[in-house]
Order: sequence, then structure tokens, then C-alpha cells
Amino acid sequence: MSQRSYDHFFKVLLIGESSVGKSSIILRYTDNSFDENFVSTIGIDFKIKTLEIQGKTIKLQIWDTAGQERFHSVTYSFYRGAHAILLVYDITQARSFSSLATWLRNIEQYLYLFQHAENDTLKYIVGNKCDCTELRVVQKKEGEQIAEKFMAEFFETSAKMNTNIDSLFKNICYKILAKKQSEKSNKSEDLTGQNDQNSYSVDSLLMYTNSSINRMSSNCC
Repeated sequence: MSQRSYDHFFKVLLIGESSVGKSSIILRYTDNSFDENFVSTIGIDFKIKTLEIQGKTIKLQIWDTAGQERFHSVTYSFYRGAHAILLVYDITQARSFSSLATWLRNIEQYLYLFQHAENDTLKYIVGNKCDCTELRVVQKKEGEQIAEKFMAEFFETSAKMNTNIDSLFKNICYKILAKKQSEKSNKSEDLTGQNDQNSYSVDSLLMYTNSSINRMSSNCC
């Protein structure tokens, strides 16, 4: 039997209206490329990204979903098992932002069913195309407010200019690792010393996520 080539496997799902740049964010992160003429996703697809964090290999399965309404029922079925869900909007399109509340309510509804009322999936609000400053109609403060309301993390990104893309996904990984380690510690208090080799410092993981968010806030377009 072949040995597993990674230490952790995380499922990440990007959702939101059509043409907000979900596919471009994924393509920039996984392939470091950007296509101005990228065609809207039909149905659902995913890409794999592997990275190292504190000596551990993380395998990310990043799902790209179609924003068109006729595909929403397909998208909902993929909420199951997601470690993080990213709700993406276009800062130049007010409609993509106003639809976030509906997406968020749907997430909470379906996660409640899948997780038996234990909502342990991380939520992120992502305002994409922050390079388009002259066309901006959704202010950063508005994104921060809705993220706070729904207890989600907030980032502004530009897939075109590669702004905050890497920071976003690293933040996700550190948050998930910190959460897993916290849960593991709570359940394994009687197994002292057994998990020393594979343990993470929760404080250091949370410190990274906080500093990452601070850098994002100061450097964001």
C-alpha cells in the first residue's frame, strides 16, 4: 500500500455570483496565471494545491462553482465536508455584493443540516478586483461589516494583480490547523506526550492569522 503524500487534506469551496472572479482567484493561486478572457464556469470543478506549513504538507482541494442560479442546487450539495467556504463578490458590481446575504443564509441552513447544528466550517467574505479602484462601488467597510455580522473573515483581493491571493489561502490553512489542534487538545488531555511530534502551537497559528489580516488591511488596494 502506497504511503499518503500529505499530512492534512482540506476542502475549500468558492461560491458567489457569476463573473466575480472565483475561477481567476483559483487559477492565480494554483497556477500563478491570469486570463482576461476566462470563460464562466459551467457546473463545478476543482484544482489541487499542495503547500508546506510548519513542516507539514497540506493538500488543498479547491472547488470552483458556477454562479448562475440554475446551478445553485448543485453547489449546495458540495457544502458537505467543506473546511472553508469563500463567498466572493466583485467590488465593482453592487448586485454581487447584495446577494451575499442570501448565499450566507443558504450556507448556514445547509451546514446546519450536514453538521447536526455544529457549524465548524470557516466562512470568508472576499471582495475581488480591488485593483479596479476607479470602478469601485462597494466600499471596504461594507465588506467588513457583513463579515462581522455573519462571523466570517474578510479579505479584498485582485486575481489580476495577485493581491492577497497567497495570504488568503495561507490564512485559511492556519485557521483550520489551529482549530483542529484546539479540538485535538480538548479531546486528548489524558494522552499526554503522545501527540508532541505532530502538535502545533495554537497561539503561533492564531498569531500568524492575526498578523496576516493586519498586513492585508494595510496593503490592500
